[in-house]
Amino acid sequence: MARPSWEAYFMEITNLVAQRSTCNRRSVGAVLVKDKRILATGYNGAPSGLPHCLDVGCMREQNNIPSGQRHELCRGLHAEQNVIIQAARHGIPIQGATLYCTTRPCSICAKMIINASIVAVYYEEGYADELSDQMLKEAGIELVGWQPPDGGE
Repeated sequence: MARPSWEAYFMEITNLVAQRSTCNRRSVGAVLVKDKRILATGYNGAPSGLPHCLDVGCMREQNNIPSGQRHELCRGLHAEQNVIIQAARHGIPIQGATLYCTTRPCSICAKMIINASIVAVYYEEGYADELSDQMLKEAGIELVGWQPPDGGE
């Protein structure tokens, strides 16, 4: 078995983290990394202590809200939001870190990424949000669409 590259290693971990998601629509995982060390992980789901969408149903589905619109009408936090919150909650500095995520960030998460001084974002799946792409580009944050390679490092 070939040894995975660092990018492959961290992206594989994001997929494992995504398995903890409690969202009915999309399972997303995120990992913050600096100096090849994991700082924090996060997945999408309801705030701590509140009922999960898996248990009470999806507000967005019940109201026919299309993906990528009206982000505020959702019980859940995005994986990117949760990974930043987890780092802050535990006093872990993330300035200069790289975010690995199963899905490209939305514009709300892009704003948080910018203000958290994250320097790069690797993602697997696309997410149609032109504003997110524009803001990340303006902020000089590297945005890398990542595909698993055929081989390893």
